[in-house]
Formats: sequence, C-alpha cells, structure tokens
Amino acid sequence: MPSREDWKRMVGPILRGTALGSALGILPGGGAMLLTLGIPSNPVMALMIGALIIQGIQPGPAVMTQQPALFWGLIASMWIGNFFLILLNLPLVGMWAKMLTIPYHILFPGIMVFCSIGVFSLNNTSFDVYLMALFGVLGYVFAKLKCEPAPMLLGFILGPMMEQNLRRSLTLSRGDPLIFLQSPISATMLIIALIALLLVLLPTFRKTREEAFVDED
Repeated sequence: MPSREDWKRMVGPILRGTALGSALGILPGGGAMLLTLGIPSNPVMALMIGALIIQGIQPGPAVMTQQPALFWGLIASMWIGNFFLILLNLPLVGMWAKMLTIPYHILFPGIMVFCSIGVFSLNNTSFDVYLMALFGVLGYVFAKLKCEPAPMLLGFILGPMMEQNLRRSLTLSRGDPLIFLQSPISATMLIIALIALLLVLLPTFRKTREEAFVDED
C-alpha cells in the first residue's frame, strides 16, 4: 500500500489530471460527433451508436431536442463517472494492480461466466448464450486471420447509413453520380478519402513490387 508520503506526492497530480481530463473530455470530439452527427469516431463509439439504434434512438442533430433526457443524462454521467472513478481508484489502486497478476487460465473462465450470466439475464434463454459463443468463435477466427475488428464494426454501423444517404442523393439527382462533385465540401471529402486510400495501399504495392524483384534476382 502507498505510504503517507506517497499519498502526499500523488494527490496533487491526481487532482490536476482529473480536472484537466474532465475539461478536455467535454470538448467537441468523438462524443460530440456521435450525438450531433451520428458518426462514430472509434469502435467504442460504434458500439454505443449500435446500442442506441437497437433502442430505437437515432443519433443525429435532433437528438438534443427529441431525447433531451438522454443527452443531458449522458453529459451528467461523464461528471458522475469521473467522481466515482476517484473514489474507487484512490483506495483500490493496489487491488487493481494485483489483478494484472492473475493467471490467464483463471481469469478467462471467470470472464466467460460473467458474460454468460449477463447475456442469459437479458431474455432468460440459452439461445442468446449459444449466439454469444458463436460470435466468440468468429472473433477468434478473425483474430487468427489478422482481421481488424474496428473497421468491420465501423462498416457494420456506417454501412446502412451510407447506403441510405447514397440512395437519397441519387434520388434527388435523378441518378446522376456527379452530384457528389458539385458541392465543394463533398468533393473535398472525396478527394481526402481517395488520398487516404492511396496512402494505405501504396506501401503494400511497393512492398509487393520489391519482393517480386528480389524473387527475380
């Protein structure tokens, strides 16, 4: 356990970090994009938007007026969460650190038990548990194939939204795809997306070309 001198040295940085983190955390970022635009900025936000859609809540500009309790409740939960994190982390920091030393063969069954209990408690049916196990196996296969879950999850959430807005735009333009280049904002975003795609693909092509030349030599 930390000594009294350790606590004296830690209290200042902990409070300062908490204050700065809380202030910076409420600035427009991933959470603001999720609530105002309905765009997840990372896999965690994608899970949140998926949960909201399942509950019949469509994140977007109207969420503050149509779901004010949800919006302000989420804002309040951030502050309350930070407060309780202080209460839990300060006295229990030693216990959290010791949890890292638990062997994986002991920790993994415990995680599986709690996951199964949580899934079963939703509808009180074993089918949900089997479904969870199936997706767990699929996740293991994807991990072995080195398939990143984040792009797939973002595509799963953003795919239907993109298709819906694509059909809407083509309907307004009577099937003319040049509508996406008529707006400067749309054209700029498409160019940025194309450049980003090229930056990702070019190293792969270059590596393949170098390997081909090495094989020929």
